[in-house]
Amino acid sequence: MFSHFYRSTRMVQLRKYPFLILLLIYLGIQVELDASDHRYSEGDVVPFYANKIGPISNSWEIYAYYELPYCSQDDVKEKKLNLGEMLNGDHLVSTPYKLEFLVDKDFEVLCNKTLSKTDVSKFKRAIEKDYYMQFYYDDLPMWTFIGIKINKGGFNERIKKGYSLSKHFDFQVFYNKDRVIEVNLQVAMDSLADITEDKEVDVSFTYSVKWTVTQQSVDRRMEKYIGSAFLPHHITIHHHSVTFSSVILLILIISLLTFYLLVLREDISKNSVDVEEDQVISNQEEIGWKNVHGDVFRFPQHKSLFAAALGVGSQLFILIIAILALGLLGFFQPYIRGVVWNALIIVYALTSLDTSVSFYCQLEGTNWMKNLILTGGLYLGPLFLTFTFLDIVAIFYGSTTALPLRAIVMLSLSWIFIASPLLLIGSIIGKTRMSEFQAPCKTAKIPREVPPLLRWYKGVLPQMALAGILPFSVINIQLYYIFESVWGHSIYILYSIMSIVFFLLLIMTALVSVALTYFQLAVEDHQWWWRSFLCGGSTGLYIYVYCIYYYFKRSEMNGFMQISFYFGYMACVCFGIFLVLGSVGFRASLLFVRYLYAAIKCD
Repeated sequence: MFSHFYRSTRMVQLRKYPFLILLLIYLGIQVELDASDHRYSEGDVVPFYANKIGPISNSWEIYAYYELPYCSQDDVKEKKLNLGEMLNGDHLVSTPYKLEFLVDKDFEVLCNKTLSKTDVSKFKRAIEKDYYMQFYYDDLPMWTFIGIKINKGGFNERIKKGYSLSKHFDFQVFYNKDRVIEVNLQVAMDSLADITEDKEVDVSFTYSVKWTVTQQSVDRRMEKYIGSAFLPHHITIHHHSVTFSSVILLILIISLLTFYLLVLREDISKNSVDVEEDQVISNQEEIGWKNVHGDVFRFPQHKSLFAAALGVGSQLFILIIAILALGLLGFFQPYIRGVVWNALIIVYALTSLDTSVSFYCQLEGTNWMKNLILTGGLYLGPLFLTFTFLDIVAIFYGSTTALPLRAIVMLSLSWIFIASPLLLIGSIIGKTRMSEFQAPCKTAKIPREVPPLLRWYKGVLPQMALAGILPFSVINIQLYYIFESVWGHSIYILYSIMSIVFFLLLIMTALVSVALTYFQLAVEDHQWWWRSFLCGGSTGLYIYVYCIYYYFKRSEMNGFMQISFYFGYMACVCFGIFLVLGSVGFRASLLFVRYLYAAIKCD
């Protein structure tokens, strides 16, 4: 559904560790190929796998195919999965279905099975919860429901639920020469098994196969899934959302430019170095932000935490840019299993070169090892705790989203041998090549007292609430479609639209942070460092509020497992967005403050 660049000097480090390169190649395998190269002759067995089952409303509550008593082989083979597939909860297993290339079949018997009362109860429970199943045929996905619910009884009778199990599937396969192009799966509505009563039922599972020639080329066989992702009116909605966001941004830019031309430029000119000193003194009292020039570059409290938050935010920012770039380049084709997860892990590991220690040392920090540990755990710590809890929940439910030991080992190796060394190397480089913090004004020895707030809306929390409104309005429409893709069964492939919206979000966040920083300095409050970071990142809090709204108003998700996965992982995502936009807000405010005080006569 979603590798990266390095400086040549840092690539030298990787040459010392050939196993790292091998690990990267292993993690980068997107799809495990079968023995064939997707070319077949008549009568060849085309790979057919059953993947998973689960309620249609809960995309992450998924179970193994054979959790239900379907026909199975004596020797069920599990397909070896890559890390991304395991993180996606895939569990591909062989089935008795035999769909040989160009071989038509009519009501081929899969197996004759006597369903016990327990088996019937399992199927009824699955049908009641609208379970679906997923198959893969030559790496092409198919879906169908386990069965259907029906209402029995007449108009004046008490309505009673009935349950019918799908026992016959019709496969229609389209081919072009020696390639499989498309496969469709339909349930024969006249071949359903009634399992309403709690008693043993004899069921004959059958299937039919019909092969049809097509002129469509193999490189376009995924267009079926891309085309069904967004209808024309959906595209129009995306274009309107971008237009709306651009108009909001334009209005904000015009407002800030007007303010700059009418107010700020005049203030700067009154206090520029070209003005006589006595005139500066006469004007000093009426310019609030000028009075705090001796404290505006005073380093913030909790500088280690501040530097760590900036470093992690910068890393996640690069991660987002890299993923969007890969999406624009076409690396994330629909239904190439696990490709986005693989890319996320690889890029995150490769972007672990720490920049927070360099900034921490610029802030005159002394315990750089503490800052290094804090940086490494600031985001991965909550993510690890959340992942551990959710994995325990998945194990308790018997879901395939519970990671196997092999996946945990692979994640651990990527952290131990890639991310951690790069984190340490980046910290050492940042410490040794650190330059002094450049400030246009000298910092006074005694901090200036911050005037008490005269208006409640000038506090931190009201400012954060105000700061997040406009940036959130930029992404609000896109969030619905992204949520439908991540937590539903839609496909999101409009990386161009997503990139534009993300770019608009960054600009909006930077401009709002700059404006609020100026208003804070204008009332002689020089403690803007943390404020600009919190205000910039407040959009992440708005997104989490939208998560709550989406769950209760726009989705049909239910159950403890789905709730745990949804709110747990979204908390981690929103925290990451908070760090990314917080770092953007601070850096934009820092550039503005440096420009503002460099333009005046500053002692």
